[in-house]
Amino acid sequence: MTRTNVMAWLGGVLYVLAVGLLVGGAPRASGTIHGIGALLAASLLVGVLRRRPVLALVMTLLGSTAVVVGPPSSAGVDLSASYQGEFLSYLAVDLVLGFIVATRARRASTVAAATSLAVQLLLVGGFAHGDSLTVNLVIALLAMAAACTAGLLSRERREHAVALRAQEVAEAVIAERLRIARELHDMVAHSIGIIAIQAGAASQVIRTRPLEAGEALRAIEVTSRETLSGLRRTLVALRQAEPGVVASGGRAALAPSPGLADIDRLAAATADAGVHVDVRRIGEERPLPADIDLSAFRIVQEALTNVVRHAGTGSCRVFIDYRDMELAVEVVDDGCGAAKNGSAHGFGLVGMRERVALLSGDLSAETRPEGGFRVTARLPLPEPAGVPVNAR
Repeated sequence: MTRTNVMAWLGGVLYVLAVGLLVGGAPRASGTIHGIGALLAASLLVGVLRRRPVLALVMTLLGSTAVVVGPPSSAGVDLSASYQGEFLSYLAVDLVLGFIVATRARRASTVAAATSLAVQLLLVGGFAHGDSLTVNLVIALLAMAAACTAGLLSRERREHAVALRAQEVAEAVIAERLRIARELHDMVAHSIGIIAIQAGAASQVIRTRPLEAGEALRAIEVTSRETLSGLRRTLVALRQAEPGVVASGGRAALAPSPGLADIDRLAAATADAGVHVDVRRIGEERPLPADIDLSAFRIVQEALTNVVRHAGTGSCRVFIDYRDMELAVEVVDDGCGAAKNGSAHGFGLVGMRERVALLSGDLSAETRPEGGFRVTARLPLPEPAGVPVNAR
């Protein structure tokens, strides 16, 4: 038995002794004194209340009843006046009842409230007389109603807090699933599109132009390896591995997440798929927060994927504008524009909108009046983004 349990049960024993002294001690000169004494003695049951609230309710009911029905006062003291104050001891019962209502199941709370109400009504009805009967009954009912109401409010507040925590956890899980879905889509869809185009080109020229077929196959190999590295990085993040974990076999650490510094490499891979990309940078290039850097890269990557797969053109332009308070990226092509049903974009456009919304930015994706398609994303930058950090 732990020390806390010993203290709890010791408090229960002391409560029994205190009630015994009140009932069997000196003649009662005032019922109010005995009622207050029983109420104060109930504080000894705090330890029992935390561990066995039903037992604490039974003990307070018995103790309060013993104080009320104990030996009357010494001669000359009116019985009705003596009993009026002793009903104060039932306030301890009401406090325990409120705790049970707040912490225990509804069925147990209902049984406890009904039992307590029955005992108090019987005792008040049997020992209060005259005008004090009505007064004591009303006080007993109001006190019990107040205790039960406080317990119900506490229960509802706790249940509401639990529901909010569960909702927050569910929303966090959904947000993480969407993030992973966006990352996988943006990474895999682009790479698979490049691989499919390169494989088709290689199959057409493998007999007549083997050198070009070999270049296409090498591009497929490079793209496949980059995609595999990205998938491994995602899996490591899902497994909550520590930063810098090496790949299986201990060969090399996984590559860091891509960013705008990798746009030229992305443009080269897109050019291998048959679409020349003209990259233009405006403003002063500077380090960006990791989430903005990755999102900007993924938006450009998805836009280029759509150009390769759906635009039907051989060129496009990428603008990266480093502004004072925001980063703007734009991908423009002169192709056939968007399909009327919008199915050409699949989940890509949805993923881009979600990325931009998470960063409180703005995205527009629309067909150009002069032909082709334009994707523009504006991502706000935090204040310290442009402030250089002193190297240590």
